[in-house]
Amino acid sequence: MMALGKVQKGVICSVIDCNNEAIRSLGRDKFSASDLKLKEGRRVYLCEHHYKVWKKETKKMRELDRLRYGQK
Repeated sequence: MMALGKVQKGVICSVIDCNNEAIRSLGRDKFSASDLKLKEGRRVYLCEHHYKVWKKETKKMRELDRLRYGQK
């Protein structure tokens, strides 16, 4: 099967000084609440470690967004 997205093709994490392979991608606007320093680009690609850091930093904000739109 042919890889369709950049993550499947093996793009590198967008955090400066990180050379790990990305497992997730996010839009830059969704990522703006984090303190991590990023390389330029429209999308943010995160390795497993930095994805966990992002999730911890933005947990409260994401919970409020879900409540605002009526999702659990």
